Amino acid sequence: MAHSLPDLPYASDALEPHISAQTLGFHHGKHHAAYVSKMNSAIDGSDDEKLSLEDLIRKAAKSGDQGLFNNAAQTWNHTFYWNSMSPEGGGEPMGDLATRIDRDFGSFDGFRKAFSDAGATQFGSGWAWLVVKNGKLEVRKTLNAETPLTEDGVVPLLTMDVWEHAYYLDFQNRRPDYIETFLGKLANWSFAADNLAASGQ
Repeated sequence: MAHSLPDLPYASDALEPHISAQTLGFHHGKHHAAYVSKMNSAIDGSDDEKLSLEDLIRKAAKSGDQGLFNNAAQTWNHTFYWNSMSPEGGGEPMGDLATRIDRDFGSFDGFRKAFSDAGATQFGSGWAWLVVKNGKLEVRKTLNAETPLTEDGVVPLLTMDVWEHAYYLDFQNRRPDYIETFLGKLANWSFAADNLAASGQ
């Protein structure tokens, strides 16, 4: 069964003035849609059609099928990214997530610096992640389509896309300004907290 492009979890203009409807139109409607289409073409008529998206990503990674991995992982990464933002986002988390961030990064400012540095120093295209592994929160950065899903025991909690098409129409080459806006105005801490709770870690 073919995978479908998921709807955005909010209206295309809901993140304005931080992320424009034009950016989301291109990013979701063109880039994300193309990954889904190419992935479906690659698995059409094969047993891989029966796999969940997560299992498809892991299988492609293990087999070294880079083309399929790129499109499947980008399909998943982008869906996770849309949910990592909210029109009511930004600020600081609360509850257990806040406690765990203070414990593992020293403070929210410590996390903020680690996450910002990961996004700013990811050369070229990629992602910054907040993950949990063995009960400890960590910040990761990945190149191109790479995703923490391929590492056993690692559960992604929140991600930020630092491919240029994620921010260029709104921020041009000012990636640090985009990162500051993501954390200050958009980060969906409720989504991250739910992922942490569901991880069982």
